[in-house]
Amino acid sequence: MQDHIKRRALDIGKYIIESSSTVRQTAEVFGVSKSTVHKDVTERLPHINRQLSSQVKHILESNKAERHIRGGEATRRKYKQSTE
Repeated sequence: MQDHIKRRALDIGKYIIESSSTVRQTAEVFGVSKSTVHKDVTERLPHINRQLSSQVKHILESNKAERHIRGGEATRRKYKQSTE
């Protein structure tokens, strides 16, 4: 694995832990695709730093469990604005 890819995977992992951000938000910050972020944290990061990978996995699982709530909130706000 190339050094810049290792560095990016570590940076992405640290960012997700610090900000509890979603894959989509992280991809936007780092200027890469969601697929790249996902591959970095699920496939590459465990080979680089297992502990960091475990922490990131926990946050992403939490985000996944909450996504239906965030989606529902966005829909509620959308329709609330259109009725006003």
